Amino acid sequence: MTAKGTFDTADWDARPPFDDRDGVSLGLVTMSKTFHGDLAGTSVVHLLVASTPVETSRSYVALERIEGTLHGRSGSFVVQHNAMSDGGEQSLRVTVVADSATGELRGLRGDMDILIAPDGGHSYTFEYRL
Repeated sequence: MTAKGTFDTADWDARPPFDDRDGVSLGLVTMSKTFHGDLAGTSVVHLLVASTPVETSRSYVALERIEGTLHGRSGSFVVQHNAMSDGGEQSLRVTVVADSATGELRGLRGDMDILIAPDGGHSYTFEYRL
């Protein structure tokens, strides 16, 4: 099945780097999201970010717990993010953590694509199975 919609981000909280040397820093960030569309709900994202002296080269890994409804079924689930930018060439994989879903979403598996529009708007396409 496919779920599509938009989401808003808020509450970006970047803590000072916990490791910062030779121009490479490692830091923690938390933020929240509100999802609209086929997936409606909220989430909190915990990111571990690596920044380099080259602005277009960085990466993050994250865990995000999403709570709400997916095509009318209620529950929560966790997704894992793995993102990298190498000289501006970007890759992102967002995958449901196996057996993390609750309620009517129990058994959920899938991958989510995130798109950031030129105007800064965020949208998602979530390919999943129950």
